[in-house]
Amino acid sequence: MEGFMLIFIRVVDAVNYRLGRMVMYGIFVMVGILLWSSISKTFFLPSLWTLESAQFAMVAYYILGGPYAMQLGANVRMDLFYGGWSDRKKAWIDSFTVLLLILFLGVLLYGAWDSTSYSLQYNERSPTAWRPPLWPIKVTMCIGIFLMILQAVSELFKDILRIRGAAI
Repeated sequence: MEGFMLIFIRVVDAVNYRLGRMVMYGIFVMVGILLWSSISKTFFLPSLWTLESAQFAMVAYYILGGPYAMQLGANVRMDLFYGGWSDRKKAWIDSFTVLLLILFLGVLLYGAWDSTSYSLQYNERSPTAWRPPLWPIKVTMCIGIFLMILQAVSELFKDILRIRGAAI
């Protein structure tokens, strides 16, 4: 079982690390979209697509970057008590909280999957003047939530191995 956990951790961490490093540059896509929005509003006719494109890029940036942030421990943690605890006690607490996170993400994925299937079935479009299809961002959200679940399971396995005293 320990061997499976180590392989799972290695594979999931590698996938989310590489994807996170690529998605990290999405900030430049958002800056480019918003820069064009400012230029077009100032010198030309305002573009209809810039606001929603920036929103879609922001959603993809956060959703796909979330597992990478979790892997690096970039999440905010209340350190009032946590900092003074032993590594083993931290692992016990983290394993409990990550189970709650997995439950939450499972419910979130269920809703996202349902919304995505509806969007694909009825070719759902945004109710704005530009009217882009919504399925691409909804598929991206499903992928990001699924990767976040995998990363949360990886973190759970790391906590279990820490509790057992195994090297990760």
